[in-house]
Amino acid sequence: MMKLFDSHCHLQDPRIFNKVPQLIRTALDTGLVRFAVNGISEEDWHLVKNMSDCYPSVIPCFGLHPWYVAERTPSWLGTLKEFFESTPAAAVGEIGLDKGSRGREIDFTDQIEVFRLQLELAKELKRPASVHCVRAFGDLIQILKSVGPFPAGIILHSYMGSAEMVPEFAELGAYFSFSGFLMSMKESKAKKMLKSVPSERILLETDAPDALPKSKNLDSLFSIEGSRVRGGNFMSIDASDTSAQPKETLNHPANIHNVLKYVASLLEMNEEELADLTYSNAVRLFSYEGSKVLLEG
Repeated sequence: MMKLFDSHCHLQDPRIFNKVPQLIRTALDTGLVRFAVNGISEEDWHLVKNMSDCYPSVIPCFGLHPWYVAERTPSWLGTLKEFFESTPAAAVGEIGLDKGSRGREIDFTDQIEVFRLQLELAKELKRPASVHCVRAFGDLIQILKSVGPFPAGIILHSYMGSAEMVPEFAELGAYFSFSGFLMSMKESKAKKMLKSVPSERILLETDAPDALPKSKNLDSLFSIEGSRVRGGNFMSIDASDTSAQPKETLNHPANIHNVLKYVASLLEMNEEELADLTYSNAVRLFSYEGSKVLLEG
């Protein structure tokens, strides 16, 4: 069985938190063996830490997401540093910049300040950082250039930027992670962008419980029991609006296989070959000192 690595997800999301044991068990049975679970605010870092303590397959990531910058406490950075001190296995994330419909509600100067502080922390800790970017790629490249390069790596999660920006990002240490959101991009544009990414820098993710892959055949998707709930907007972004499925349908991490199939088809690669490549890339990226990946081999 091929092995897969979910480079970015949110299993601590309140919409699926009580289903985590079942979700992880099902995903493991399909060959998805590691999950990089990203915190988003001071409110959920402890949940991510506890999940990592319970599940060897969970790699914890702590970060303050741009949507929650306005809610930070005066001691947020000190608290974040304490989580890293007590959790040597942790990476940084989710952090970033957002000028999308929801991001516009958050002061961009504040976003930049919080983002820079976390980038500097990631560099100091020599850990990879998972980065969210919506409609702010110009700002992102400027900040990465001023703080970087990042030998420990930067993950551009659910990358939807242009092919033209790929070389600049890669030079700074970026990896490019692809989720079901890629299916909302025009296929020719997605193909051009994917083919511009160096093979050693491609990753796959689910961004679960969001980024449900498009599918004409719903039976081809793993479903989350009782997930058709209203008001689920925890991490939905503009790119998801064209999804064929109802917005409230949540994404199961095992649907990474649908992402694998789509990316492999655009790259004209064998699925097993792409699975091996992206798994090796993720293992290399997450093999920092103290990492579970490094410890478990």
